[in-house]
Amino acid sequence: MTRIDDVARLAGVSTATVSRALRGLPTVSAATRRRVLAAAEQLDYEVSPSASRLAGGRTGTVAVVVPRITRWFFSTVVEAVEEYLHDSGYDLLLYNLGGREQVRQRVLRTANLHKRVDAIMLVATPLRPADLTALASLDLPGVTISSGSRVPRWPCVRIDDVAAARTATRHLLDLGHQRIAHISGDPDDELAFTTHLDRRRGYQAELRAAGLRPDPSLDVESTFTIDGGNRATAELLARGGPPPTAIVAACDEMAMGALTALRDAGLRVPQDVSVIGIDDHDLAGVLGLSTVTQPAAEQGRLAARILLDPLGARTLGPVVGQRGADGDTPVILPTRLVVRDSTAPPRAH
Repeated sequence: MTRIDDVARLAGVSTATVSRALRGLPTVSAATRRRVLAAAEQLDYEVSPSASRLAGGRTGTVAVVVPRITRWFFSTVVEAVEEYLHDSGYDLLLYNLGGREQVRQRVLRTANLHKRVDAIMLVATPLRPADLTALASLDLPGVTISSGSRVPRWPCVRIDDVAAARTATRHLLDLGHQRIAHISGDPDDELAFTTHLDRRRGYQAELRAAGLRPDPSLDVESTFTIDGGNRATAELLARGGPPPTAIVAACDEMAMGALTALRDAGLRVPQDVSVIGIDDHDLAGVLGLSTVTQPAAEQGRLAARILLDPLGARTLGPVVGQRGADGDTPVILPTRLVVRDSTAPPRAH
C-alpha cells in the first residue's frame, strides 16, 4: 500500500506539505500542489478520510435532528443533506425525535453529541429554553432549516411562509373567489411550531389587502397530515352556512386530505370547491393539486453547504439565496405558484 511518505519522496517535499496540498490548503504554492498531485496519481495514493479527520481533531460526522422522518418535508431535506455530506466526505448521524420527550432530552440536553459530531443541523425542530442552553454548551457550529425556534448565531435556511400563503390566497382571489376557507396546523401540535402561524397570517393579510374580512368560521385547525386535512375539511363543511368556494391548505398533505373530504361529501374539485396547498409534495402533480412550491431539497443542500464552510469542506456550486453578514440573518429561498387542476374560477364566474 502506498504511504504518504512515498508521495513525499517522489514529489521531493515533506509529508506535511503533501498533507496540506492534498487538503487544498492555500499555504501550498500552485507548482508544489501540481507536483504532489502528479506524484499521488502516479502512485495511486488515496487519502484515508478517517486518518485525515483524526489528524484535524474531527469526527467527519454531522448530526441532523428532525421531528419525524416519515413526513415528506423532513425526509426530502434529509436525503438532500446526506447526498451533499457524502460528496463532501462527511457522514450523517440522524436523530429522529418522533415526538418523544425522552429522545429530545437525550439528544439535545445531554452530552450525547459531545465529541461525536463536528456540527449540528436542526430541521424544523421546535426548541425549548433548556434545549438552547444545552446546544450553546456544546460549542459546535450549527444551522437550522425552516421556521421555528432560532438558535443565536446559527444561520437559518427557510422560505417566507407568510409570502407563500399570500401567493396561494392571491391565486384564488384572482380567479374570483371571495369565500375562501383556510385549514391549518394545531397550535398544540409541536410539528406546526410557527409555520402554521406564519401561513395563517399570510392568508389573512391577503384577504385584507383585497378588502375582505377574515371569517373565523372559515378557519379550522388540525394536524399537518392528510388525516388532519380530512378532519378539518369535514368540520368546515359541518359548520353550516354557505360553503366556501375555495380552500387554502397550510401544506399539501392537508390539501390532499381536503380533496378526500370534499369527494366524500359529494363535492367536485374544482367545479364546486377549489383547493390549493403549499409545498409541492411529490404526489401533488399526480393528484393535479395546485400549490406554492417550496424547494425542500435545495434548503437541505444549502444548509449543508453553509454548515460545512467553517469546517473547510469542499463546496459544490454557487450559494443560492441571500445570506446576511451575521449568522442570525436567515437565508430566504424563493417560492413559486404552480397551477394545476384543483383550482378554477367559482361557478358564478
